[in-house]
Amino acid sequence: MRNKAQTEKHTAPRYRERHGERLLWSLLFLLFLISSCARMGQPDGGWYDETPPRVIGCTPEDKATGVAARKVYINFNEYIKIDNPSENVIISPPQIEQPEIKTQGKRIVVELKDSLKENTTYTIDFSDAITDNNENNPLGNYTYTFSTGSVIDTLEVSGYVVDAANLEPVKGIQVGLYEKPADDADTLFTTTPMLRVSRTDGRGHFVIRGIAPGDYRIYALQDIDGNYIKNQKSETLAFTDDIISPTFKPDIRQDTIWRDSLHIENIERVGYTHFLPDDIVLRAFTEQLTDRFHIKTDRTEANHFTIFFTYGNDEMPTLRGLDFDDTDAFIIRSSAHCDTIQYWLRDTMLVNRDTLTVEMTYHRTDTLGQLQLQTDTLNIFSKVTYEKRQKEKQKQYDEWRKNNERRKKRGQPYDSIPPTTHLEMKVQAMSTIAPDQNIHITFPTPLAKVDTAAIHLYAKHDTLWYEAPFRIETDTTDLQPVTIIRGEWRPTIEYSLEIDSLAFTDIYGLSTDKRKQGFKVKGDDDFATILINITGMQQQPLIVQLLDNTDKPVKQTFTTTGRAEFFYVEPKKYYLRAFIDDNGNGRWDTGDYDQRQQAEAVYYYPEALECKAKWDYTETWNPLQLPANEQKPSALIKQKEQKRRTVKSRNLQRAQQKGIPRTQIPDYQ
Repeated sequence: MRNKAQTEKHTAPRYRERHGERLLWSLLFLLFLISSCARMGQPDGGWYDETPPRVIGCTPEDKATGVAARKVYINFNEYIKIDNPSENVIISPPQIEQPEIKTQGKRIVVELKDSLKENTTYTIDFSDAITDNNENNPLGNYTYTFSTGSVIDTLEVSGYVVDAANLEPVKGIQVGLYEKPADDADTLFTTTPMLRVSRTDGRGHFVIRGIAPGDYRIYALQDIDGNYIKNQKSETLAFTDDIISPTFKPDIRQDTIWRDSLHIENIERVGYTHFLPDDIVLRAFTEQLTDRFHIKTDRTEANHFTIFFTYGNDEMPTLRGLDFDDTDAFIIRSSAHCDTIQYWLRDTMLVNRDTLTVEMTYHRTDTLGQLQLQTDTLNIFSKVTYEKRQKEKQKQYDEWRKNNERRKKRGQPYDSIPPTTHLEMKVQAMSTIAPDQNIHITFPTPLAKVDTAAIHLYAKHDTLWYEAPFRIETDTTDLQPVTIIRGEWRPTIEYSLEIDSLAFTDIYGLSTDKRKQGFKVKGDDDFATILINITGMQQQPLIVQLLDNTDKPVKQTFTTTGRAEFFYVEPKKYYLRAFIDDNGNGRWDTGDYDQRQQAEAVYYYPEALECKAKWDYTETWNPLQLPANEQKPSALIKQKEQKRRTVKSRNLQRAQQKGIPRTQIPDYQ
């Protein structure tokens, strides 16, 4: 008999040996698993999974009728996921209470929170948001449909929504249908949720599905409060007076099968059901917010304050000083729309006061939407106090004095009195200008006096300088008036604008210093000329704009004859835009739904104009030739089309690299 110590002595080596074997086999098994998992990532050249997920069943069944359940289960053959369902999944009729959409392994569960409507077709449009869990292979455009009645409605309409002001595609706006009312009094858009609904993609494109035969009106709405009703002026909208009557016809399309990225293998003719209309174009606009309220009063600088309103009014506010004499106290400037008003303080005693108390009487929109007189008391505080301003002045004086004392000790030239403070003057003139340009001069404060005798313009002919004619104008169409020097600019001639000191004096007695500005007028050979013959709308009042590559106007002209002319055009690439100036105010105006008034129609010339010096360009343009969604050049479109999900075709690329026949590619079609 072995004792316990002997037994342990003999069994310990065998135990260690067996334990080592088990550990070795465990490590080998772990390495096998790791290599198997790694092989799924295809380091050894194996095939990728490029098979999209497949629907294997639904509860209730797809296209089922007589459905009463509000919960839908869609089952797949593999694990799947949905990309941003709240944005990419569209349910129609629209749901006032947000539905719950989630994935559960190999299925999607959609729970509708709203009560189901009787005899109604429901569509759940997933677009291309469904992909498999591993390789992101998209299922493609998938729509699940059921009906609470005995019939599935299958008609569709489609089209585009563009911004009325610049024809940009409008992404994410809701587009919906209403049944055509029996009379012309169409109030459904402002009282009732949409009947069928869709949402635009990055191209501004929409498809409304599950429509019953009938006549409809169509609207678009950037729904702020989620009630599918137009009830706020700030909501972007679009409408048309056209009646939409969905229909369909059998049609044939051509499907291109590519051998690779450069070569076509075959073009097949495929029959399909063509739903009409498919070319609806809606121009979206935001109505002018005409409700008038006082927003704020700002006194950034002590010498003036600014009052901001949400909307302008022809009758200016009345201000009465409560702690100062307001008689002739202000110089008033306003913006073009009179929604921003500046009050410049004439008296420096008022400028030095940190607080001004005024009583303001103005027109304000009441709860019924009517303008009524309102009186408010305003305490207007300077953001920089008088004490702080005085300290800053003293600091500047002390620095000047120290510098002068330092220069005096070094025997350098110095000033015995502080330098005179001059009125700042900005002369906006380049070294070269075009013959149709003018010289603009701006000042930080309102002017009290302009001495025209102190302003001189000279032109150089040969080697001699001669006085040149000019006139001075003031543009007061905005908050900061601009002094304009207009001359008879002659091509290739050199000019000199010489302004004597004291030529301009502001309301506080500051005057400008002397200034000399030289410039040359470019010659005719430095420019191009563009002549546009507009057909199809010759008798309409058009404003035609020449645009740069950022979609901003650089020149514009007005025409009723259908001919637009642009002279002295810099040799660059340009684009063209035109709009119908219905009210003749010289600017684009938005629409008004209550008046059933569309925004002023905008058109783009679909191509760029490459201008070269000394060239004359004559183009013929019919703005009505293309639909609005096809007019704007792609180089100007800021809302780019989102890339659709597709199978990456990595197996085909690998087969081409390895010389493997396509017939050996898994699931190759």
